Amino acid sequence: MRAAFLTSLAVALVAVPAALADPAKVGYPASIASTGDSITRAFETCPLPFTDCLANSWSTGTSTTVNSDYRRILAANPAISGRNYNGARTGARMVDLNGQVTAAVGQRVDYVTILMGANDVCTSSESTMTPVATLQAQFRAALTTLTAGLPDTRVFVASIPNIYNLWSIWHTNFGAIFVWGVAGICQSMLANPLSTSSADTARRARVAQRNVDDNNAIAAVCAQFVHCRTDGGAAYATAFVRSDVSTIDYFHPSVAGQAKLAAVTWTAGYDFTDQTAPVSSWTLSSGMLTVAASDDRGVAGIELRPPGGAWERYTAPVPLAPGQTVEERAVDVDGNIEASHTITG
Repeated sequence: MRAAFLTSLAVALVAVPAALADPAKVGYPASIASTGDSITRAFETCPLPFTDCLANSWSTGTSTTVNSDYRRILAANPAISGRNYNGARTGARMVDLNGQVTAAVGQRVDYVTILMGANDVCTSSESTMTPVATLQAQFRAALTTLTAGLPDTRVFVASIPNIYNLWSIWHTNFGAIFVWGVAGICQSMLANPLSTSSADTARRARVAQRNVDDNNAIAAVCAQFVHCRTDGGAAYATAFVRSDVSTIDYFHPSVAGQAKLAAVTWTAGYDFTDQTAPVSSWTLSSGMLTVAASDDRGVAGIELRPPGGAWERYTAPVPLAPGQTVEERAVDVDGNIEASHTITG
């Protein structure tokens, strides 16, 4: 960030009028978009099988039974009513996320949820899983697109659920065994479900480790973006039981599973009741700008923006010559943004 910022700052010689400072942004969002795959589309939760059922989505659904993120926000902020957009797509992989977040940018939403990666682990065979480095690069590209287009928007990333747990609770059920085999569901993990051979046991262990590695890669990327927050592995750690899984395909969350996912991710996500913006301070010494910030819940990061430029994460003191200006603001762990400040060298 520092090299790119210095380049843009070097040509920023015109002061930014104080009136153009961005106001503080705190509290509940007024719009939400979900991105991801069939889990977020609530596939297999309606009476008609093999269909999406958006009302039951853990993120943007309207079902009172599921009590999604959207409904929980709606209870506190009626302004979000009708502004819930489900941009997930059944069958999507991480490579598709960039297109989905591009749509969210066009919707100008305040809050975006991401649950992506299950289809990168659950594939036709172990050899067709998405490499971790590839998945990580695809996720980074999508977050770059999203934060560039919506620099004030909170981004919440749910971890990929534990695929091995799915095998463990259903692999002795002959209905599940039949459906998994006939439909070719998640064969990287679910092939030969009753086998105790060393080869199948080792394969399941490797796929389970890929699940963990992908979640770690996703979390590492999210940590690089000030406005991104993960669930800290909460979705992955959730012990789904048989009643939480659809008995149509023995794979997707049931209505109860969607409700459990909604509750778990809500608890692990942003606390929108926090309506106190962080407070930053800065010093100029020998032409170097140093910025610090504090918040009662914790600071997620500090951002700087040269005139006409984009917000970039502050990581170390930067030079600020006499007459040069830069905007600064801090963001807390709940996504609250303080009003921006214009600093002149």
